Formats: sequence, structure tokens, C-alpha cells
Amino acid sequence: MTDETIEIQVLTSLTQISARDWDACACPEATDGGRADDPFTTYRFLRALEQSGSVGPGTGWQPRYMAAYLDGQVIAVAPLYAKGNSQGEYIFDHNWANAYERAGGRYYPKLQLAVPFTPVTGRRFLTRPGFEAAGQSALVQGAVQLAADNQLSSLHITFCTETEAQAGAQMGLMPRSSQQFHWLNDDYDTFDDFLASLSSRKRKAIRKERARANDFGGTIRLLTGEDIEPQHWEAFWQFYQDTGARKWGTPYLTRAFFDRMHDTMRDDILLIMAERDGQPVAGALNFIGAQALYGRYWGCTEDHPCLHFEACYYRAIDFAIAQRLDRIEAGAQGEHKLARGYLPVTTHSLHWIADPGFADAVATYLEGERAAVAEDIEILTSYGPFRKTEGEDHQ
Repeated sequence: MTDETIEIQVLTSLTQISARDWDACACPEATDGGRADDPFTTYRFLRALEQSGSVGPGTGWQPRYMAAYLDGQVIAVAPLYAKGNSQGEYIFDHNWANAYERAGGRYYPKLQLAVPFTPVTGRRFLTRPGFEAAGQSALVQGAVQLAADNQLSSLHITFCTETEAQAGAQMGLMPRSSQQFHWLNDDYDTFDDFLASLSSRKRKAIRKERARANDFGGTIRLLTGEDIEPQHWEAFWQFYQDTGARKWGTPYLTRAFFDRMHDTMRDDILLIMAERDGQPVAGALNFIGAQALYGRYWGCTEDHPCLHFEACYYRAIDFAIAQRLDRIEAGAQGEHKLARGYLPVTTHSLHWIADPGFADAVATYLEGERAAVAEDIEILTSYGPFRKTEGEDHQ
């Protein structure tokens, strides 16, 4: 299905491609030592998942990375996985799987083109500059061909960009809309500038929350780079296990993954740690992109009022303002984020289903779902905390 001059290879490990070739497609903006726009598609992040056993045998995520070659040069790559379940995806198809299997079909395995366990929008068709159209077309066609040749039920491309969603729809994939809550930096110089953009009632509520959170009897530290030490990961592992056990039953990431982060990605990480009596009691893990801060995990061993909001949202806003970042993406779910200045935005995915009849049924469902998501975002935005008129009270 691909252009005959482009060769597609399927890789079962990132050791089968060099970091240089992968990152030339995934983060060409960082080739001169700058920060990657998207830390999650970098070689070092995906390799850490693989090396730590967070993906691979027994995880439900079997690597099937794709690489497109033109005249011997890698022009495009994609993080592709064979999935034995629908866990760790955040744009879920459990209902599709149940319906298909009730009708006598075999839904798993399927193909998932995504960053495992990471509900963050970013490019999924990673192309070397100058090869965007050819590389994307080759990857899409190659992934569909791989699914068809292996008689797999479906292909799912999750948290792709809006541009990719539009291009994929033109190539015959089914687009799907979902939503998240993001904080947008309106050129604020200080946290108080951000507060000034809110209604008086919301402004007072946030000030009260921050005061209550910081009265927990300890200190909150923002750590990045060399300030992050091995003992911080030991503490955060306890936090992560507690959250993972409550949300997913079994945490997705292994302990070794955090050691790999320490070794290869400390400069891309903001770790917010709350300590009391010299001991860490709560923490929030964020990744730093060139233009955004990505909130990923939170956990605690002690419950303190409003500390979650302070560590996950308000300290993140402080950092984003100080670093002149455009936005904060705070992960999946959470309408409680709305009152704290995080507004709903549309996220995108693309889907291919082999069975024509089932594909038609899903397409009809997705059409109604997209309309419902758009309406929900419009309603939620109208309930946002920002001042509606210029004349509203600024106290």
C-alpha cells in the first residue's frame, strides 16, 4: 500500500534503530541540544519503557515500532504496539471490544499507535523535516497494511494532533473527539496576574485553597535536573503505587522506569515534593516540553486539605509562568480542574476497523459523539472561572 520507493520496517525493539535516526524524526528541534517539544516520543522515553519492562511481554503492549526508509535514510517513525487489552490508553474502546466479541468477533490483538500510559497530545506520525507528507502517508498505509495482513480487528491512533486527525480522515480513517483540561498562559508575569483574570469569587477561592494547602505543616520543593536525587524517586514510587493501586489495580510503570528517568531525563522533569518533618509525604511528577508542562502523576502517603491542588495545579502554574511556557496539560479527566483555571480542549484520535459492517456502526457512533463532545466543551467553557466582562470587580 505504500509508495514503492519507500520501505516500511517493523521493529520489535528500539535497539533496531539508532537514537539519532529516531530523534531526527521525533524531535528534530532538539538536534542542537535544545529541549524537545514532546518528551514522550523521544527515543530515551520510549526506550525507558522498554528497558524497564513497562512495555513488552506480559504488559499487553508489544512493541511494533514502524520506520520508513527512502533511499536508505529514515524519513519517518511511529510508536506502534500490538495490544492484548485496552488498558493504559485513556481514549477507550472497551464498549467496541465488548460489542464486537458479543457478535462473535475477535477484537484482540489490535494495533495501537500511541505513547503507552500517556494521555498527551503530540505528533504520532514522526517525520523528518521535508518528508512530512510522504512519511505520514507511508506510516498510515503501513500500519493499516500490517493490521490487515495479520487479520487484526483494528488500528487506533490516539492523542494525535488536530492536523494529523484531519489528514487521517482524508485517508479514510475514522476521527474521534475527546476532551481534556489545559491551562493556557495569557502572557502572565506572575500568579497574581493570572488571578486577576478570574472572577472575584474564583480568585478568593483559589487564594483560600493555596493558604490552606501551604498550612500542612511542611514545605513544598520544586526539583529539576541535578536537584533530583535517587531518594526522591524512592519516595515518589511509594506515591505512584498508592495512586496506581486505587485507579488501575496494578500500576502500569515498573520501579525500574523511574530509575531510567533519573539517568536519562532529569532535565526534562519537574518533581514537586511536599515534605513534613523531613519526610516526603506527597509529590507530583511533570515533564517539561519546549512549550508546555505536562502533568503526569500524583500521589501521597498523608492526606492534607488542598495539597493535591497546590502541588498539581498551582505550583505547576507558578513554574509555567516563570519559564514562559505556553500551557499546562494536566492529563485525563477532572472537571474539578475547571475551577482552577484549566479549560476544556478537544483531543483527537483516528481509528481503522477491518470489518466493514462494524466500521459503519462505529462511524455512526463517532459522529454523534463528536457533536456531544463539542457541545460539552462549549457548556463547560461558559462555566469557566474567568471574568466575563472588563468591568467586573478586580479586588
